[in-house]
Amino acid sequence: MSQGTLFIVSAPSGAGKTSLVRELIERLDGIQVSVSHTTRKMRDGEVDGVNYHFTDVAGFEAMIERGDFFEYASVFDNYYGTSRQAAQTLLAAGQDVILEIDWQGAQQVREQMPGAVSIFILPPSRAELERRLSSRGTDEHAVIARRMRDAISEMSHFDEYDYLVINDDFTTALSELESLVISRRLTQATMSQRHAPLLEALLSQAPGVE
Repeated sequence: MSQGTLFIVSAPSGAGKTSLVRELIERLDGIQVSVSHTTRKMRDGEVDGVNYHFTDVAGFEAMIERGDFFEYASVFDNYYGTSRQAAQTLLAAGQDVILEIDWQGAQQVREQMPGAVSIFILPPSRAELERRLSSRGTDEHAVIARRMRDAISEMSHFDEYDYLVINDDFTTALSELESLVISRRLTQATMSQRHAPLLEALLSQAPGVE
């Protein structure tokens, strides 16, 4: 069985990453989002093991000590991390795996998995990004301004990634993201591994032919 590919997908808040990834896994077979661990409280409507693996601080820190995470971070007094074993189990089963992580997490993962394919999603403009960030209409100007600063900081790391997708038109961006996954599945190395019996049959010497 061929090994799956690990995809890293990063984006600033408001770029539409979550919506694009959700639609991508609806359209393609053989690809999953790695479910992260977190110490934050479960919100209404969330399901343990689906949205996150919810754990307490002691349990999370024990996982850190054991080296169980590809990457982890503390955000607003809560831990978030990506299980190495969970991702590697899916990859070994031939599943492609998406990690939705920020640039810092991406750096940690690339150090351990240099063959990972990294994709950065950008908004079409600052004005559009600010519109998306303020579209709920419930946040104060200071909050939106902070989110914009955080987004600009995140975007400054775009050049660390293999591919860029600009989410101006959602359908186009989704098609481009899908094309990146499919093209990776069609590389010579991946196809040779996946279709080894076919290639052997095609190239074997026919009886009586020299």
